[in-house]
Amino acid sequence: MNIEELRDYCLSLKGVSEGMPFNDQVLVFKVMGKMFCLTNVVQYESVNLKCDPEKAVDLRESYEAVKPGYHMSKIHWNTVMIDGSISVAQLQDWIIDSYNLVAKSLTKKLKEELANL
Repeated sequence: MNIEELRDYCLSLKGVSEGMPFNDQVLVFKVMGKMFCLTNVVQYESVNLKCDPEKAVDLRESYEAVKPGYHMSKIHWNTVMIDGSISVAQLQDWIIDSYNLVAKSLTKKLKEELANL
């Protein structure tokens, strides 16, 4: 998955916005204002995704390309290396998992807003 495909896929999800809140190199995707995916646009080598803590460990043990979240909470975030070893379908599944995990943690008001989009 190249960076344009990543961007298109993330933006196709309901309630998603993009921005560069940290600097002009890190592209962040948020659902209703809460971050679920980020990547470096200058050196597109990896994607950070939120993950259930138990699943995060399982993925790291099962896939060499999955590492503890770089510059993120190592408990709740994984860094997925974009090295060709992870299929597009698998990466999309993990993006959806991250999106859903964050969407479930939204306030009741934001969940209602998201449902009405």
